[in-house]
Amino acid sequence: MLRWGARAWGWGWGWGRGLGCGPAGLGLGARPRNVRGAAGGGGGEGGRARAPRASAGAPGGSPGRDGAGGRAPPELRSPQAAPSMAEGLRAAAAKRLSGGGEGPGRPEENGRQSKRLKAGGGEEEEEQGKKSPKRKIALLMAYSGKGYHGMQRNMGSSQFKTIEDDLVSALVQSGCIPENHGENMKKMSFQRCARTDKGVSAAGQIVSLKVRLIDDILEKINNHLPSHIRILGLKRVTGGFNSKNKCDARTYSYMLPTFTFAHKDEDVQEEAYRLNKETLERVNKLLACYKGTHNFHNFTSQKGPKDPSAKRYIMEMYCGEPFVRENIEFAVIKVKGQSFMMHQIRKMIGLVIAIVKGYAAESIIERSWGEEKVDVPKAPGLGLVLERVHFEKYNRRFGNDGLHEPLEWTEEEEKIAVFKEQYIYPTIINTEREEKSMMNWLNTLSIHDFNSSAAEMQANNKNSKNSSDLEGSDGCGDDSD
Repeated sequence: MLRWGARAWGWGWGWGRGLGCGPAGLGLGARPRNVRGAAGGGGGEGGRARAPRASAGAPGGSPGRDGAGGRAPPELRSPQAAPSMAEGLRAAAAKRLSGGGEGPGRPEENGRQSKRLKAGGGEEEEEQGKKSPKRKIALLMAYSGKGYHGMQRNMGSSQFKTIEDDLVSALVQSGCIPENHGENMKKMSFQRCARTDKGVSAAGQIVSLKVRLIDDILEKINNHLPSHIRILGLKRVTGGFNSKNKCDARTYSYMLPTFTFAHKDEDVQEEAYRLNKETLERVNKLLACYKGTHNFHNFTSQKGPKDPSAKRYIMEMYCGEPFVRENIEFAVIKVKGQSFMMHQIRKMIGLVIAIVKGYAAESIIERSWGEEKVDVPKAPGLGLVLERVHFEKYNRRFGNDGLHEPLEWTEEEEKIAVFKEQYIYPTIINTEREEKSMMNWLNTLSIHDFNSSAAEMQANNKNSKNSSDLEGSDGCGDDSD
C-alpha cells in the first residue's frame, strides 16, 4: 500500500508539474517563478519547483515540503490530490503574471513598470516633436548692410556686428531653433549663399538651415528683426541642400551716380550732370568685354596669375538706363557670374570707369588677363547689392519632383522691389550725398599709373592705402568661406 501510494504521488507530482509549472501546461509562454506555498514546490525565491527529496519513511520517494518547510499534509498524499494541486499551481501562476498579490512588486515587475513609464515619456516627447519638426529650409533675405561688418557671423567676437548676429538672435527668440544651435551654427546646418562684406546690402540673399516649422514662422522671425532686415520667403528643400554649394550663379548690382562717367577734363556739377546715349553705349561695350571665362588674378589680392581658381566665368554685365533720385542721376550696373573673388566686381567696375574718364586705354582690359601685374583701381563698396542667386541645376532635378518647390521667387518680386525702395536705395543715395564716397574716390584715380611696373605699383598702393581701407571690402568673397 505504501509502495502504491508513493508511486501514485510520483505520478501526481509529474503530471501536476507538467500541467502547472511548464509553459506548455499553462499555455502562458513563460515559466512562473517564486510560487510560494505550493505543494511540492521549493521555498527559495526565484527558484524553479524542485523534485521531492528521498525520505526514510517512504522507500518509493517522499512528498516534497510545503512552504513552511514541513511534510505534505495527508490529504495531498492520495492520487486524488494531483488535479487540485495542478489547479493551485495554475492559479498561483496566473495571479503572479497578472500582477496580483500582496506587498510591493518584485524587482523585475518594477523594472517592467519603469520601462513602461519611460516608453510613455518618450511617446510624449515624440508627439511634441511632431508638432514642431525640424526640416531643412531656404530663407529669402533682404537687408541694408550699412552699419554692419558684413553678413557672416564672427563667433567669439562681439566687437563687429554682422547680419547673421541679428538673424540668429531672431531665430532663437521666435522658437525656430534651440539656444545652443545659435551658439554652434553647425548644429542647424547653417549656410549662406554669398558672404557679403562690410556695408554691402542684399535684396535676394539665400540661407539654408534646419528649423522647427512653427506656425506663422515668417511673421514670428520678422517680429524679432530690425526693420532693415527682412525674411521675405521660405521654401522646403532637400535634406542635403547647401545654399552655397548648390548655387549655380549670383547676380550683383552696383548703383552709382552717372557723373562718375564724365571725362576727367569735363567740369562736372553733380546735380546737373546727365549721362548721354553715346557714353552709355561705350560703357556697355566695355562691360561686355568681361563676358566669358578670363583670368581675373589682377582683380583680387588673393590669387596669382597661375592659380587655376583665378579663372572665372561671367555670363552678363551691362549698365541700365539712368534715373533721377534726390536731384542726382543714378544708373545701375548688373553682373551675373558663377562666382566672384574678393573685390573682383568693384575692380571690374573701377577699371571701366578709369577708361571712360580717360585715365587708361581700352587695351588695359586684355592686358589685365595676362600674367603681367596691372594696377586696377577698386570702386567704393557703397553701391554694391546682392540681387539674386540662381539654382538652375537644383530646380531641374528637384523643383518638379512633387515634394519640393523650385527655388524661384516670382511671388516675392514685389516684396523685394518695395524693400529696395524703402531701405537699400535711400541708404545708398543719402550716404552718397552726405559722404560723397564716389566723388572722393574719383579724385584718387589720378595717382594710379596704369602702365607702371610691379615695384611702382607697390609704392602707389602705400600712398592710396588709407583711402582704400575706408571704403570697406567687396561683398563677393565667396571663395574665402
